[in-house]
This record gives sequence, C-alpha cells and structure tokens, in this order.
Amino acid sequence: MSVLTVAKIGNPVLRTVAEAIDPDHIGRRSFQTFIDDMFETMVHYEGIGLAAPQISSSQQLIVMGCRGESGFPETVLINPKIVFYGPQQAEMWEGCLSVDNLRGKVTRPSMVRVQALDRHGAPQDVEATELYAVCIQHEMDHLIGKLFVDRMSDMSSLTQLQEFERYWQKEPATVI
Repeated sequence: MSVLTVAKIGNPVLRTVAEAIDPDHIGRRSFQTFIDDMFETMVHYEGIGLAAPQISSSQQLIVMGCRGESGFPETVLINPKIVFYGPQQAEMWEGCLSVDNLRGKVTRPSMVRVQALDRHGAPQDVEATELYAVCIQHEMDHLIGKLFVDRMSDMSSLTQLQEFERYWQKEPATVI
C-alpha cells in the first residue's frame, strides 16, 4: 500500500464534478489497491474520510472510518447518492485534508440515508447519524466540487488550527 499525495485547495480537481465509476471496474485488482491506498492515506494524515478527488482522481469514490466512542465503521461508498436527509440540523467544526490548518463551523442535517455500491460492487443502503452523517456529506461534497468552506454560513468561525486548538477545541479534533 502507498500513501498518496493529497490535492490542496486551489487544485482544479477539487472544484470538478467527479465521474461515476463503471461497476465492471470495481473488481479489478488495481481498483481494490487504490481503495487500500486511499485508506492508508486517510489514516496517515489522521483523517476520518477521504474522497478520490482529494488525491487527484476525479471519481465517485469515498473511504471513511473513525474509531472511538462516537466513531463509525470503515466504509467505502462508490457512486453514492443521498436519498434522505433527516429534519434535524447539527453544527459541527469541520476541517479537511485538502484545506490545511483551517477549521470552521458547518451546519448540516444530523441524519442521512445514502445508497451506494460497496468495495465489492454490492448495493448498500446506509443510514448514518451525527459524525458519520456529517462525514458522508462532507466527503460527498468533494464529488460535486465543494469544500466545507463553501458550506459555512458564518465565516467568522473560520480559524487557523493553532487558534482552534487554543480557544475552541473541547475534545480531540477530527479531520474529515
């Protein structure tokens, strides 16, 4: 497995709508290795989610995973579509591996239901709440050329990581 280079804000791939993945491509060894490399990259940079555009591959592929009490299982979403948004909203601090050293508050639905293919091409229907739901939405934004800063309704919460840790952080930060 390999740690891949993360595309940073300003790279045009982060502002491009990603292409759907041909289901016939999913079983190929090269694609499976790519998924493993994405997980390794996500873990290496201490993230909890990574979308293919973030590593300069304009494909509809997301990997996620977060250990701990409020965590969620390792997840692979191929060609995902959100089919339901819960009525409740939650405001959370978000960060991004493609937007170095910044955090900001983003309000999103606290529950979503998403349909996608798993890493083996089987259909899956995932219902997610709290951090899991926020991570799904954050990563799916990468598939449509959006970054968390585009979703901030109040830019006054945008803060450098060092200042976030000093003034705002209540618990260990997670980078979506």
